[in-house]
Formats: sequence, C-alpha cells, structure tokens
Amino acid sequence: MAKKKNSSDKAPVFKHEAYIEGSGSVVDQHITDVLKSNYMPYAMSVIVSRALPEIDGFKPSHRKLLYMMYKRGLLSPDKERSKSANVVGETMKLNPHGDQAIYETMVRLTRGNESLLHPYIDSKGNFGKQYSSKTRFAAARYTEVKLEKICNELFRDIDHDTVDFVPNYDNTMQEPTLLPATFPTVLVNSNTGIAVSMASNVCPFNLAEICETTIALMKDPNHDILSTLKGPDFPGGGFLLYDEAELGKVYETGRGSLKVRSKYSFDSDSKCIEVTQIPYTTTVEAIQDKIIELIKAGKIREISDVRDETDINGLKLAIEVKRGTDPDKLMQKLYRLTPLQDSYPCNFNILIAGTPKVMGVREILTEWTAFREECVMRRTYFDLQKKKEKLHLLEALSKILLDIDKAIKIIRETEEEADVVPNLMIGFGIDEIQAEYVAEIKLRNINRQYILRRVEEVDQLRKDIAEMEDILRDKKKIRKIIIEELKEVSKNYAQPRRTFFYYQSDVEEEEDVDDTPDYAVNLFVSESGYFKKITPQSLRMSSEQKLKDGDYISQTFEATNKTDLIFFSDKAQAYKSKASAFDDTKASVMGDYVPAKLSFDEGENLRLMIPTTDYSGYIIFFFENGKAAKIPLKSYETKTNRKKLANAYSDKSPLVAAVFVNEDADILIRTTSGHALVFNSGMILPKSTRDSQGVQVITLRKNAQLASAKTITEEEAPELEKYRAKSVPAAGKPAKELGDSNQLSFT
Repeated sequence: MAKKKNSSDKAPVFKHEAYIEGSGSVVDQHITDVLKSNYMPYAMSVIVSRALPEIDGFKPSHRKLLYMMYKRGLLSPDKERSKSANVVGETMKLNPHGDQAIYETMVRLTRGNESLLHPYIDSKGNFGKQYSSKTRFAAARYTEVKLEKICNELFRDIDHDTVDFVPNYDNTMQEPTLLPATFPTVLVNSNTGIAVSMASNVCPFNLAEICETTIALMKDPNHDILSTLKGPDFPGGGFLLYDEAELGKVYETGRGSLKVRSKYSFDSDSKCIEVTQIPYTTTVEAIQDKIIELIKAGKIREISDVRDETDINGLKLAIEVKRGTDPDKLMQKLYRLTPLQDSYPCNFNILIAGTPKVMGVREILTEWTAFREECVMRRTYFDLQKKKEKLHLLEALSKILLDIDKAIKIIRETEEEADVVPNLMIGFGIDEIQAEYVAEIKLRNINRQYILRRVEEVDQLRKDIAEMEDILRDKKKIRKIIIEELKEVSKNYAQPRRTFFYYQSDVEEEEDVDDTPDYAVNLFVSESGYFKKITPQSLRMSSEQKLKDGDYISQTFEATNKTDLIFFSDKAQAYKSKASAFDDTKASVMGDYVPAKLSFDEGENLRLMIPTTDYSGYIIFFFENGKAAKIPLKSYETKTNRKKLANAYSDKSPLVAAVFVNEDADILIRTTSGHALVFNSGMILPKSTRDSQGVQVITLRKNAQLASAKTITEEEAPELEKYRAKSVPAAGKPAKELGDSNQLSFT
C-alpha cells in the first residue's frame, strides 16, 4: 500500500554555497527586453565576427585558416603539402567551430574547387566543384594543401606591426585582426555571406583591372571607373550582358543586378550543343533539371537528349537537338527559360571598423587605400625603430674602434662581472644598451676587420632613417609605395579575363513568343475521362478507337495544336490546359487519363471538355432542380497561367449536363418523369458570375428531376417543334408544367 503523503512535510531546503537568492522565481519581462538582452548579442556576433567580409577581403574563418597555414610554414616554396586534416586541427586553435565547418571553408579557398578567381590554397585531391552540386569533396584525411604563391601578398610584413593582433578565444596565442594584403582582395575574389537581417554578395573583378583602377583613383579621386574597370570577371567565365547604366549603379552604390549567360558551341556532325561555361550563380544540375522539366511540360520540343558530360577536363553539358533545329534560336529560348542565363545580385556590404556598410566600388577602393596607407606607415615606423636601434649599437662600435685595446683592458681588469657594463659606459661614454652590446661581442670578433665592416653600415643606416622619416612626413610618398606594390602584384599575378561581354547590339532580344507548332488535330474525350489528340493523317490510317470495356467516345472536336482546353470536373472545378501539352497519339492507344494528367483532386472525375481559341460563346449548365445558368466563356479566361479554377459552376444542385453554344441555338431538355421541353438559348440571360444558380427553365413534378440536355440538330427540329416553349420564365418564377401530350419516351 502506498504511503500516505504527510501534508505537514516541509519543502526541502537546499544548502549550497553557490545558491543565488531569487533563483527559480518567475519574473515578468517585456518580450522586447528579452530579445535585446538575448538575441541582440548573437545577431551582432554573426554580423561582426562571422558572416560579413572586412576590408582585407576575408571573413574571420578565412583569415584564421590562412594564418595558421602561414604559421605552419606552408607558404615556403620548399615546403611539401600537408594533409588537410592536420591544417584543420591546427586551425581549431583559433577557430572554435567544428572540424567539418573549417574544412568546408578551406574547400572554397582551394584551386581544385574553382570558386575563386585567384585561389589562395594549392590543393591535391578531390575538392568538388563550385559549378556542380553533386560533385562532393573528399574527406580531409585524403586531401593535401599548401598556400599559393599569391599569399605572399597577404602576409607581406605581417611581422612588422602592420596590423593589430589580439588573443585567440582561449587566450593561448595571438592572431591578426586583418591581413595586410598589398592589393584589394575584397574585390578580386567573390565573397558571399548571410548575417542576421543583412547579407553581403561581392562579385569578383579582374586583378589587373582592379590594380589599374586603384592606382588611377589614388591619382585622381574623380577618375571614371568604367574606363578601367570593365566589369566583373567570374571564375567560371561566361558572357556578361553589358549594361553600362546598371554597371555604373553597382560601381557607385554597391547594389544592382548583372546578367550572365552561358558559353556554348555547336557540333554540326553530332547535332549537339556543348555548354562549357555557365553563370557563377547556378549549377550544371540545376540547368539540366530545368531543361528536362520544360521538355516534359511540352514547352521545348527541339531537344532529343540532355546529359552531363563533365569530367576531369572540365564542365560540359551536352544538348542533342532534333533535325532541322536552329541551335542559336534554341539557345535564345533556353536563355529565357533556364538558368543558362542568370542574374548575379550585387550587395557590397563590408565591415569597416566593425560597422557594416554598403559601398560602391569607388568607396571600397578609397577605404582600402586608407587601410593600406596605415599598414605602410606602421611598417615604415617599425623598420625605422629597428634601424635606429641598430644604429645606436653600431655607434658604440665606432667608439671602440678608436681604441680596441682599451676595451679589452677594461674587461680584463674588471674583477666583478656585474661591473663590466658600468666600466665600459664610463670608459667610452656610452649608455647601458650600447655597453651590453659591446660586452656580448665574441672574443674572436674583437678585431679591427670585424669592427670596420660593421661600422661601414652606419652611413647606410643614417641614409635609410632619413628616408623613412621623410616618408612618414609625406603622404604622397606612402601612396607612391602602394602604387609600386600594386604594379608589382599586377605584373606577377594578373591573368587574362575569363568573362567577356555581350553588348546590347550583339544580343538578340527576342520577345517571349509562343513558338508551339500549329497544325490540325482531332480531339476525342471518352465518357470515363480519357483524352486523345490525333492528327488527321493518323486518323485516316486507323479510325477504330481503342477504349476500355464499357467506355465510349462522348465528345469529338476538330481543332489545332494551339487550342486552349477547359476540362470541367464533377466537383465544380475547371482545369485549363492546351492541346500542345498532350502528345500526338493514335486511335489504337488508350490516350491520356485526364484526372491523372491534370492532377485532379482525389475522387474527382471529368464531366466535359470545351476547346477554344478566343473564349467566345457561352456554356449553359443544367442542374437536377430544373435550373440552368448561362455563363460566358470569357469568364474562364485568365491573364496568368492558372491551371485550376475553383467555383467553375454552381454546386447547389447536382450538374446534369452542360451545353456549349457559340450563338443562340435550340436546346432540348428532358425530365425523369418523361417530359420534354424545347427552347432557344437566347431566352436565358447570361450571368456574370461563374457559380450562378441560374434560372428555373422547367417546373418539375413531385420527385422528378432534370435528366438531360442537348442542342437540336436541323434534322431533329421538325419532329421536336411541338415541344417548343413560347417563353422561359425568369429566375424565381415557375414554368408551366407540360401536359402528357408532350411526353417523350427515352431512348
């Protein structure tokens, strides 16, 4: 039996030194205060320390990785490649993220991945491809890396106090806050990042053009950038659709959209279009999937096969075309409908002194110039101090040169070691630092030849110091140094442009016209919902229709391949399609099952189909309750490509039949009680809404329902004239009940 709980038991008391008063209590706080205190620090961390590049062109994850590789000596030309896993492990000393995240960062920086115009990492092994979503990189234990030669320009003079260093996350070592790059890496290689509430997307530019533009802007702040910086240069090549106005907008504001299209060639022998360069923003799989989708939808009929033939030699998408196809016109169509032509959205959002800022090319290069000026000044000042220190020591040697024997005598006659430095200071009139330097000279070096050789440097040092002091006083000389460095970088690392231009006069701007082939067809709809599109030639060869047991052809039309088709279901819905969306077939096949082809709802069946080219005429819906609604076919015309229309007709009473009339015609309706009525469709006024309940066209006897409706042919008219109604009542007014003399027998 369970022990009965004693209500007098006191709540347990926790006695702990770390117990905080008020812990566990519920405090009411505004949601805005909670978001500010909890989410805001995370958002700022993502913006400032993760997602956005800085003026040196790198995100923190890139910078930490490259710096650790530099510290491992992987920039030395004599150093062999190291396993990627080793580099990833070393980088974790600076980057507290997981090894997979660090490795994925490395992958994008490698030559093998082909993401960057100027890769920073020389790679060996499979690093995947930027232009392929299915080509995955190998594990870190299988690949090897070292730094590319261009990284010399990233780390030049980094040990000369050119940039600030800060402790790493566990305070065990120092890391640079920026890299003292000697060229504007921020615009040479692409960079994409998504932060909280903001993003960055910087397109790459040709190195030679960027260096030339930077030099020109340093000489003239009003320089016309378009004259030297022609446009982006993507690693994957392709053609940029040159729009000077849009480029100018990007250069001035940092925002805009640039169109890039693929490069292709046509092999006339194999009837194959070979695409070898695609836009940087897409993948070969995305293009292939879109082309296949268009082929299945019947929007492209000129292609017989499309396959990805990318191999070790590079990207290649093969598109086999049918005989008689113009490859250039087909490619113009594919440019409009597939990612073979894509847009690159520019958003030059860069961190400047810890603050995100969207800038144009002019402002970015101005900021980089200021950053580089500071690097050169700090380097010059650092070197100046070192040379001054060296000169200070050599000046002591100059004094010793006057009397070497005296220096030896002072050292030899000094009884205590601690008195050597003070005695040298007194004997030669030098300070403590100089005396320490003299005292540390090896005995073998205390000779006239050694001292003369060292003293000869004094004049050169004084000359260098004077030049450095002059540089620090004159900003123009600092800029001259930067310009010389940019010229050297351009000379050593520039490469030919990969992305060329389509100028407006070269681009065939075609309107998005419907080039669906038009020809005569016969359309057949069966009672159970099967559809066939048969050409007259094929129909003449075999007129016997293949159908399911018990099925029969309920509708037949002569139309064209461009005819619009409206399929009405028994659930008051209409589905729109085109005859061209269905394959040509033969009478000897079953055809397409419309509910499956057009994705009808579950349990939904086809009632009738209406073909049209101009949406003229009317549909008259007849319901079991004796009402009829006359709806203009224009009500089903849509400006957009909607495939499904709800409330296609009224669902208040079950639909019995629907009759399409281009102009007023005589219609025969019959009831389950054996009565009939003939009237002209012009006697019913059209309704503007598709789901109108209509008007009462016949008064039904008790338990009777409307059974059928059809138009009357000229041959049937004389026989049925006696059943004609003189008028059809308006909605709400009962019709006269027909007498037995008007009764018909159903056949």
